[in-house]
Amino acid sequence: MKYNVPNWLIIIGGLGQIFTALIYPYIRHKVFDWYTDVKQLKPLNQEIAKTYGRYIQGLNFSFGLIAILLTQELQNGSNLAIAITGLIAAYWIGKVATQVAYYPMYEIPKKALFRIGGYFMNGLFTLFAVVFTWLLIVNCMQFFNL
Repeated sequence: MKYNVPNWLIIIGGLGQIFTALIYPYIRHKVFDWYTDVKQLKPLNQEIAKTYGRYIQGLNFSFGLIAILLTQELQNGSNLAIAITGLIAAYWIGKVATQVAYYPMYEIPKKALFRIGGYFMNGLFTLFAVVFTWLLIVNCMQFFNL
């Protein structure tokens, strides 16, 4: 029996990941005033922080493209499908765990847009974790003929 995650759900996950990549600079600048904090670091540490920010943005965008362009391949039960869906699932599970464990200790500006946006983004992160964990499970079930 072949199990599938609906293609539309994978594509919504992909579009959402691209959205997070595109909105990331705005969130850093407007919500967290990140650049002000980064300017207080030594020059090398500033560049390291900016580089890791770009890595996050690039991964989110790349994961989104993979989800949109390779929807069928992400659920074909191959070793590569297991590896990629496992990587993406672990990434988003880690993001959600970090949000739950650490972010409530910090204040987000009280504007309604930022509060609603925070719930929306957390919902997206949870969606990504669920979709890619589901894909990983489907791939493993196919791989082991379950």
